[in-house]
Amino acid sequence: MLTERKIEVFKAIVNEFVNTAEPVGSKTLIDKYNLNYSSATIRNEMSDLEKLGLLEKTHTSSGRIPSTKGYRFFVEHLMEDVQNQAVEVALSQIFSDRRLSIEEAIRQSCDILSQMTNLTSVVLGPSSNDETLKSIQLIPLNSLSAMAVFVTESGHAEHRVFKFDDEISVEDLESCTTILNDRLKGTPLSEVVVRMESLKPILSQRLSHYEELFEAFVGAFVKFAQDEVYMSGRKNMLMQPEFSDVTKLRQLMGMLEDSHIWRQLSSQHDQMTLRRSTQSELTWVDDMAVITSSFQGDDDEEHKLMVVGPSRMEYGAVLSMMDYVTEMIEKVYGKEDGDE
Repeated sequence: MLTERKIEVFKAIVNEFVNTAEPVGSKTLIDKYNLNYSSATIRNEMSDLEKLGLLEKTHTSSGRIPSTKGYRFFVEHLMEDVQNQAVEVALSQIFSDRRLSIEEAIRQSCDILSQMTNLTSVVLGPSSNDETLKSIQLIPLNSLSAMAVFVTESGHAEHRVFKFDDEISVEDLESCTTILNDRLKGTPLSEVVVRMESLKPILSQRLSHYEELFEAFVGAFVKFAQDEVYMSGRKNMLMQPEFSDVTKLRQLMGMLEDSHIWRQLSSQHDQMTLRRSTQSELTWVDDMAVITSSFQGDDDEEHKLMVVGPSRMEYGAVLSMMDYVTEMIEKVYGKEDGDE
């Protein structure tokens, strides 16, 4: 049973550990948080909280730190939202510019969040797994470079610029465009590269520099077909004391470099997860916490904004910022806005 005294001790430990990253002992709680209890009483409460799974004892100190279960309990029952007017003003300026696309607005918000929280922010664009290719256009920029424009059946369009080692004629680009559109239209994006392999004999017969064109196009297409991931403040995670351990640092770097992990997080039911609303949820993975907000614009495509940091983060402040971003996106870009 959690008494008021246990909750008072637990909240003080969470706040102290968030601020210092150091295990918390009874003397610290008495000196810094003016808890009007004896050291023995506080130690007993800490022992009970440990038995409940809300605290953990480290190997290097007699103090305690919050467990993942403890953070989840704190966010669900004890956390207070912390408003940051400076952040809200900066974000409102982004969303006041109606010329920005939803992707650009989210990315700029991502940059502000990483700067103000000293954490890492991630943007996931719409997943391309179920998309099919509608058309391809290859536009010559000069004799050594071209731009490929990919359009899907849903109307989503992206462009990629690629360069050549040797000069490529306009005729070759036009012929390549015709062949690709004739043979690849309607192909699921996940199958385009495989289908491209079967086009090599045709390209070799009609194009003088088919190998270079083929490799350049495949490289450009692979970048397009991958999940769109934008990351801001990547180095912020490296500054956290939790990742001074080389093994943990390697795991972290592997995670930051694997774009597919971000989409899998919310579906990993073996992880500790807390859904706060229809738009947002928290997931804890080892020593990390991931806060995710999902929303749709008027294009019906799902976008995700994430803040990634150590479990020892200021949840009230970060969640308030995330909620504000979600609110502004829905207000400016949501379907209910009839002026858009």
